[in-house]
Amino acid sequence: MGWQDWDIPAPDITKRSTLLQLGSMAFNTYAADNSTASDWYDISHEWGSTPYGWEPQADGMRGHVFVSTDNSTVVIAIKGTSAGWMVGGGGPTVGKDKKNDNLLFSCCCARVGPTWSTVCDCYDGGYRCDTDCVEDAMKEEGLFYSVGLNLYNNVTYMYPNANIWLTGHSLGGGLAALMGTTFGAPVVAFEAPAERLASQRLHLPRPPTTHHITHVYNNADPIPMGACTGVTSLCAIGGFALETRCHVGQVILYDTVQKLNWSVDIRNHGIKLVIDKLLSDDAEWKPEFNGEKEAAPSGWLSALRWGWKKRQGEEPADDDGKVYREVPLARPAIDVEGVDGVCTDCYSWQFGSFKNRTAKCN
Repeated sequence: MGWQDWDIPAPDITKRSTLLQLGSMAFNTYAADNSTASDWYDISHEWGSTPYGWEPQADGMRGHVFVSTDNSTVVIAIKGTSAGWMVGGGGPTVGKDKKNDNLLFSCCCARVGPTWSTVCDCYDGGYRCDTDCVEDAMKEEGLFYSVGLNLYNNVTYMYPNANIWLTGHSLGGGLAALMGTTFGAPVVAFEAPAERLASQRLHLPRPPTTHHITHVYNNADPIPMGACTGVTSLCAIGGFALETRCHVGQVILYDTVQKLNWSVDIRNHGIKLVIDKLLSDDAEWKPEFNGEKEAAPSGWLSALRWGWKKRQGEEPADDDGKVYREVPLARPAIDVEGVDGVCTDCYSWQFGSFKNRTAKCN
């Protein structure tokens, strides 16, 4: 396939204020509006919002479409998993949220152990999984990825001249990344389970670079790290098989374990904690010394103007005259999560055409 470079505006991911604003949008997706939320980050002076999927008792994908006051930029924000023990509370979407999590981010239809009820009939004994079966299961009508494609097409129809960006937290961030891979739209996802395996199973495009997709997470959260696994993990106890660890695009990794002395705990998965402790004006995370000025990107990446409005030349300097970085440096996911340029999901599983039959989904 012959790829063409496109010059598009995108969020300035080097700025804490950018991540704070997008993170606030991701947080606000867990409520229909500020009148129904106990907490709500007010961004109304710069953005208008329209909720989607919030009809009474609707159990599908939910979120908000945020539109800038001049209609130049639209941000599709997708709600993450609702689960009382996790971060998003309860509600009518709990069942479908779990099904989408277990289909997108598990090795084989959430086959964690013999007592588990899988989300599709693709397990073939031992550690064998039928690839064609899983791929067919992911095409099922009503799953959130398919709903997201329709949503994106509707938004682009309504705002044909606007820049379309995507964001979300947890499951919402994973879905945003899959949609961004599909359409080439800029994405900033927060604490999302790794979606590379799902993107391969969906046969999504593989351009020369996917650095328009940025994952933001902290290493005290076991979910994006692919560490909330095993039958004794809190994820498994809650019925979630979040087994993947390799993301698409690039990663902004907050080392909260070493620098803030956080313990690895599923309670560090919440988007509110990330906003308050890492991104807010009085956050615990402090700017880091930038060292030598980095070389400007070339090729495909240079075509992406990573600026909220315009790319800034450098990070702000402190009184000591040194240049500091507001947020951790974005690095290719393969460098952050891989070893010697290789990141492997589900290494103990065998994948192939074993069953030669159509997936049967619950």
